[in-house]
Order: sequence, then C-alpha cells, then structure tokens
Amino acid sequence: MIPSFAGARSAVRRGRVLVVLGLAGLAAVYLLALEYTPVELHQGPAQKIFYLHVPAAWTALLIFSLMGIVSIVYLWLHDERLDLFAEASAEVGLMFSAIMLTTGPIWAKPIWGTWWQWDPRLTLTLFLFFLYVGYMALRASIHDPLERGRFSAVVAILGMLLVPFIHLSVYLFRTLHPKPVVLKPSAPSLPPEMLRTLLISFVVCLVLYAGLVMMRYGAGAAERLREAGGEGGEVTDAG
Repeated sequence: MIPSFAGARSAVRRGRVLVVLGLAGLAAVYLLALEYTPVELHQGPAQKIFYLHVPAAWTALLIFSLMGIVSIVYLWLHDERLDLFAEASAEVGLMFSAIMLTTGPIWAKPIWGTWWQWDPRLTLTLFLFFLYVGYMALRASIHDPLERGRFSAVVAILGMLLVPFIHLSVYLFRTLHPKPVVLKPSAPSLPPEMLRTLLISFVVCLVLYAGLVMMRYGAGAAERLREAGGEGGEVTDAG
C-alpha cells in the first residue's frame, strides 16, 4: 500500500522545505570552511574541498546501506512503500556518488599531481557509482512491479555488501587514498575546528538527502497511483 495523492503531495511539500534548508546549510558550511576553519598545514587551501567530498562519500555509502536494509525487509513484507523508498534513495544516492567522484579528483590534482589513480579505494567507489546506475537501469528495464521490486532488492542487498569493503580497502591494500581520520577505532585525528565543520557538513548532507528522498518518494507515489487507477480511482491512504 502506498500513500494517497494527498499524502504524496504532502511529502513533496515537506521535502521542498528540507531541501531549501539543506542548500542554505551547505552555503553556511562553506562559509564556515573558508572563513572559520584553519588551513591544513601540508595541503593548503585545496584541502577545503574535504568538507564536501567526505560528507558526500559518507552519504552515498550510507544511502546504499539503507537501500540494502530496506530491501531485505521488502523481500519479507512485500510492502510497496519500502520499494518506493529504495527507488527514491537510489536516485539521490547517485547524485551524492557523482559529487564524491567529481570532488575527489579536484582535490587529488594539486595534492597527488594526478586527477585519478586506479588504486583500490578509488576503483571501488567508481564501482559503487556504477552500481547505482545499474540499479536504476534495472528498474527502468522491468515493467512488472513485483519482478522489478524483487530483482532490484537483490541488487541493493548485494551492493550493500560492498560498503564495508570500501571502508576497509585502505587497510587491506596499498593505496594513495589516506586512511580514515574520523571513522576509525581510535579517536578522530582532526583538530576540533576541522571536525566540527566536517560533522556539520555531514548533517547538512543528511538533511538534503531526507528532503530529496521525500520529494522523489511523493512524486513516485503519485505516479504509481495514476498507473493503478488515476486521480478518480479509489485509493487507500496508508501514509
């Protein structure tokens, strides 16, 4: 069961508010990063892109993890709302994954002297991007809703298994990519001012994710309702 048209429109409205707040927060984060966060000693101003690249990467990985968890529950309950949430999350996750892959080379060029290296961490994150693309392509190629939901759920679950491997790749292989400075067994190795800016940026990314997913979820629900019976059809509000 999915929300009614009224519930779908309400989700879109609430999502728009969160997106506006998230975009305003993103502007505030970069003001904070540029004006009130110390310049890193060895990397200089180029390091400032860290405050967009890392939160975008965390968010892309978190989204695929959520898709996998939700897909497991979907295969058990067959609740269409879970499939709709996974679909909406994939579109937003693709956006964050693209941000991760574009900001990374921009940061790498002045620091490493090259835009790209086929080292394990970078290759695996590129594979994650292609998993997002493949997930969406699979959904677009299957017209039967039940088959689309089942096959997509399997892909999301398999993709979720890649997430911890991406995080651990810097420990398992020799790589140019630096080791984690926050998500590690010991205490974060960032100065407090840098850690504050990074965590604020991550929260802003989560707000953007929530807003964009709500908008896409509402639009997707309305589309499925139209396919099922149109505005005039009898719809049960489960939202």
